[in-house]
Parts: sequence; structure tokens; C-alpha cells
Amino acid sequence: MRQNIVAGNWKMNKTLQEGVELAKELKEALQAQKPNCRVIIGTPFIHLTEVCKIVDQDLIGVSAQNCADHESGAYTGEVSAQMVKSTGATYVILGHSERRAYYHEDNAILKTKVDLALKNGLTPIFCIGEVLEERESNKHFDVVKSQIEEALFHLSADEFKKIILAYEPVWAIGTGKTASPEQAQEMHAFIRKTLAEKYQQSVADEISILYGGSCKPSNAKELFANPDVDGGLIGGASLKAEDFMGIINAF
Repeated sequence: MRQNIVAGNWKMNKTLQEGVELAKELKEALQAQKPNCRVIIGTPFIHLTEVCKIVDQDLIGVSAQNCADHESGAYTGEVSAQMVKSTGATYVILGHSERRAYYHEDNAILKTKVDLALKNGLTPIFCIGEVLEERESNKHFDVVKSQIEEALFHLSADEFKKIILAYEPVWAIGTGKTASPEQAQEMHAFIRKTLAEKYQQSVADEISILYGGSCKPSNAKELFANPDVDGGLIGGASLKAEDFMGIINAF
């Protein structure tokens, strides 16, 4: 059975001290009431070691928000998958729409990052999704399919089973717009069908597909009620323990 997952992406927010405080708040809240889903927090690189010391990773998984597309070497400012792993983190967010848009990461770069993450024992949370223009011109299915095929379909079935997918309609991130539950389900079902055609239905049925796009305590329950929506990748609402717990409790 695939896991239901609520993953927070703090993005470039929180000082180290603030991040440690938030991790402690979440730990206490989750110890008080056992969640019905896997909880993951994606922190800035500088937080990883300290947060890993604080949390029980059976309760809260810890994720980096990116890793380099090189193993090591003269790449000033980059952080390798091996370095991420050495902090105690076990997940890494790859292919986020902001990385694609602002840092020009294409599917070839992301393919390399996925391979390095898996090689170093990290679970990729791999993001896919279309911008508004692509949805309005009815290219959203083609865009998402090509992102999956070009970055992930070189993997064996056993390797693919280690991936978590996150569908993020880029037009709904930080805009206040949200894909309707019907739009989310339609795309998630399409993604699962695409996986089944490449691997097998049994493999597709094991993959958690998260929704990422202005998911809040007020709409999480409705989104998560869909059969192919296995949780959320949460941005702004993961920065306050109360809001994040509201989404976790949607399960």
C-alpha cells in the first residue's frame, strides 16, 4: 500500500534558530497525536543537521530542498547528495518549479540529480507540473508526461518505487489559486496511468503522488479525498505549526 504523505517545503524562510523552534513545535504536536500519514519537512541546507538531531525521523522525515548535479568538486556554493545524506536527512526535493524557472534546471539536469540522490540513499520528492499558459493551451498533460519520461523513465521498476511524485500546477503556487479537487484528481490519475503504461499497474499503485499548489487547512480534506491524491507538498502553510498540523489532520 502506498503512503499518505504531508511534506512541508520551507523554501528560503526561517533562520536556523527559527527553524529549530518550528521543528520542536511540530515534534511536540505530533507526539501528542499520532498522525495518519507520513510527515516530512524540507528545510534549508543550513538547518538539516540541527533539525535531524531534534526530531525522531520515525515521526518526522527530514528533506533537503535540492542537491547538486555533480558528486563533488569545484562547484562553489553547491551541496552534493552525499553531503545531504551525511546530515542525517533522508529525502530531497528535486525539480521544484522554482528551480526549473529561476535556475533553468531542465529534465536532463534533473535526471542526473535523481540518479545521485538514489545512489546516496536519498528518497527524491520529484516535482512536475505546468505553467498557466501550458494549461490554457491544453498542453498540460503533454508537459507533465515529458517531465516524467525524460527525467525518470530510465529507472528500473525497483528504482522507480523509491520515488515520491509531487504534482504542482505552477499557476496555483503562491497565487491563492488552487486546482479544483476535480482538476487535481484528473492529473493525478493521468500520472498514475502514465506510470502503469511504462512499468505496470502494480508499480503505479505503489507510488505516492502529492498535490502541491496553495494547499491549506481549509481545502486539504477535499483535495486528499480524491483516490489518486496521496497527500500534499506544502509551501507557505508549512511555516506555522498550527497551519501545518491542520493539513496533517486532514487525514
